[in-house]
Amino acid sequence: MNRALEELPWSGWGVQVAELRRKGWRPQAFTEFVVKIHGWCNLACDYCYVYEMADQSWRAKPRAMSRDTFDGACRMIAEHAAMHAVPAVDLVFHGGEPLLAGSSELEYFARTARRLLEPDVQVRLGIQTNGVLIGEDVLQICDRWDIRIGVSLDGGRAEHDRHRFDRRGQGSYDRVAAGLERLLADERRRLFTGLLCTVDLRNDPIETYDALLRFSPPSVDFLLPHGNWTTPPPGRTPDPAATPYADWLLPIFDRWYGAPELETRVRLFDCVIDLLLGRDAGSELLGLAPVRLAVIETDGSLEQVDELKSAFEGAAGLRLGGAGNPLDQAIWDPSMMARQIGAAALDDTCTACPVHIVCGAGHYVHRYREGSGFRNPSVYCPDLKKVIGHIEKRLRADLLAASP
Repeated sequence: MNRALEELPWSGWGVQVAELRRKGWRPQAFTEFVVKIHGWCNLACDYCYVYEMADQSWRAKPRAMSRDTFDGACRMIAEHAAMHAVPAVDLVFHGGEPLLAGSSELEYFARTARRLLEPDVQVRLGIQTNGVLIGEDVLQICDRWDIRIGVSLDGGRAEHDRHRFDRRGQGSYDRVAAGLERLLADERRRLFTGLLCTVDLRNDPIETYDALLRFSPPSVDFLLPHGNWTTPPPGRTPDPAATPYADWLLPIFDRWYGAPELETRVRLFDCVIDLLLGRDAGSELLGLAPVRLAVIETDGSLEQVDELKSAFEGAAGLRLGGAGNPLDQAIWDPSMMARQIGAAALDDTCTACPVHIVCGAGHYVHRYREGSGFRNPSVYCPDLKKVIGHIEKRLRADLLAASP
């Protein structure tokens, strides 16, 4: 366990374990599992939180997950689901780049997951890939085992290749676009879940959005660059009046919201609208709903979400020990509990804010500050307030106009 994690007080995670236990609080079981079937990557994206930021623990782990390790992970998930009466789980093949595992291993993992978990637990299989290796063999396997495919794409060629290049420095856009074209052919299109795009303030937002729409994605997920108060993301200054990321996102929102027909789903905008209407957004981006996701590394060990690795070495680690199912132990880890206790994990600044139920202090990872842990507002606080306020204004005006 990393020294920074050992020295972080539980209040730094936003949770007081003894008090919660005394009040009878109980965690919720995991329903989503990110399974790292390959720990290395064929790209060298300069903003990658796994390889390029504070935590370098990937170096000590196996390059690929073995079949025995995967079998054990599935049995662990099955036991956890049975213990907590979980009817369905999402199992997402991840990395690194998961397609580096090879077609035969992907087939084995998909077949084994369904064999060991179903019919007792419904399994929704997915894969998140950089798209470079999407070939006919991969698509046949995904079609056969109903593996849904998400692809990372940062816009058009210039926008994408600025950050997402291989180890020779060659851009990956053309290879990703070719993989997407194969995915979009005929009946395979049903497997496509959408695009993940990391925001770069240097790119024109509408041009970026149009470049993504070229591939008719069912959804687009705009990812704010992972940073925090100690290591701020690009362009995010301490000035509370500066809102560069809101200013980038809102032209896309106005285009998206005002389109005569729905062009795609945009997860961030959908989340804000759902939360403003009092619905459960079911997302770790915003809101106060409990996060029920665990990461299974190539060696079979459990961790918190990968994005925490952008904070400090070991931030994704868990304190596990003793007998019993590791997943049953993990839901009681303070770092996991902090993701499930809602407003109780927020600091006073956030709970006093009128939009905290919608914002939820933003992505947990973006709250970290050295010396005070994660009990802080998001480093993107001004941007989130502006985005939420703008969407609320548009939504309120439309609801009033529709009222009799």
